[in-house]
Amino acid sequence: MKRILVYSIAVFVLFAQSLYAQQNMRQNAQTVEADSAIRISIKLYDKTMYYTSDAQNNPVLVHVSIVNQGQNTFRFKLADDRAFSLDFTAFNARGIKLVQTDNLIRKRTTGQTVYFREISLDPEEEYAFIVNLKDYLNIVQPAVYYFELSFYPELYKSKYNALVSNRLSLEINPDPGIAASVLVPVDYDMGTILKPEAIAPDKVIEQTIIARQKSLWDQFFLYMDIESIYTKNEINKRKYTAASEQERITMLSNFKKNMAAANIDSDIAAIPELFSIEKTAYTKNEGTVTVLEWFKYPTFKEKKRYTYFVRLRDGIWQIYDYTVDNLGTE
Repeated sequence: MKRILVYSIAVFVLFAQSLYAQQNMRQNAQTVEADSAIRISIKLYDKTMYYTSDAQNNPVLVHVSIVNQGQNTFRFKLADDRAFSLDFTAFNARGIKLVQTDNLIRKRTTGQTVYFREISLDPEEEYAFIVNLKDYLNIVQPAVYYFELSFYPELYKSKYNALVSNRLSLEINPDPGIAASVLVPVDYDMGTILKPEAIAPDKVIEQTIIARQKSLWDQFFLYMDIESIYTKNEINKRKYTAASEQERITMLSNFKKNMAAANIDSDIAAIPELFSIEKTAYTKNEGTVTVLEWFKYPTFKEKKRYTYFVRLRDGIWQIYDYTVDNLGTE
């Protein structure tokens, strides 16, 4: 009788374990199926020049999209503070991983209440938001980085249950406040330090050309992204990319000195006798200014059309590229 009882218990335990294993496998299969039906995608929100400046002055805004491509409703939690809902992982070309910011680590290691919302996505529905990559990772060295996002449907406390996004590349340039110029531009007539003003793109070009006509080099470079102008040349770009930050500062400084001394042939530094702004077009962050310029030679005048490309940086329009079309002689 005792043997029958023990045998019955053993059979019951095995049956229970088998039932639990089947339920667990079914739940895991459902989780895998649900996860595979959810697409997490990222893209740069405003493709512009990114620098090593702090997160507030030069953010790297990333558009995050969660799409339900399955046939069932997808439910997840989203923290009001996104630090508890996602992570970024980034590496440079050498495979060195970027470290998390001190603020992010402090948030996650300090006991606090995490407020969140429960969101349901029906099939083909999408939920999107924007975050600043620099709030998550320390980006202090100029380089090309590759990064991706991990999203936690059950918040950071269940970080091992994560959905991973696509991978993007990101080029970080030296802070223009450091590398753009070694010398402080000064208006010697007024005895004051020159500062760029929030003026319209056509006024930026007008002041730049007039400064060149008068050989006022500090004013000529005032609205110019000298790094972009320098790396317009592919050979310069390769050297600049491979250089250290101090070497880059020296390269840009020498480039400006050589341009002022006429040691290099640069169309942007040519001196027009006359000029006329032909057309100005710009959006919120990008613009072009087309200018007709006449250059005087001993026996003739040469006419050219310059197209200056400008972009808005911290409220200031900067020249970052240009093209030149020859229109013949007069």
